[in-house]
Amino acid sequence: MNSTIALTGLRVRGRHGVFEHERRDGQHFVVDAVLELDTSAAAASDDVRDTVDYGDLAQRLAAVVAGEPVNLLETLVQRLLDVCLDDERVEAATVTVHKPQAPIPLAFADVAVTATRARA
Repeated sequence: MNSTIALTGLRVRGRHGVFEHERRDGQHFVVDAVLELDTSAAAASDDVRDTVDYGDLAQRLAAVVAGEPVNLLETLVQRLLDVCLDDERVEAATVTVHKPQAPIPLAFADVAVTATRARA
C-alpha cells in the first residue's frame, strides 16, 4: 500500500543565504516534506516503529535548517531530502523550502525551491 506522510509548515530559524546579513541575522525558513512509502505494516501493527515517526522527522529536518549555513536553497533542499531518504522504507520524497523573508526589494508572498528524489 503506497501512502504519503506529509509534514508541512515546519518553521525554523536558519542562517542561509548569499548575503552576509542573512548569515549574521538569520531568518525563518518554512519546510514542507512529503514522503512516499508503504504503510501497510504500520496499519496492521498500529505501532509507530513500523512507520516513519513524523515527530522525529521534524526534529531532524529542523536540525539541518538550524545547522550549518549554505548559500542556496537548492543545497538546503538536497540536505533535507537526504534526511528524508535516510529511512530505507521511504521510496521517494519531495521537499519544499520557503524563504518568506528573502532579500527581495519588492512586495512578494513567497520564494520556494522544491525537489523530488526517489530511490534508484
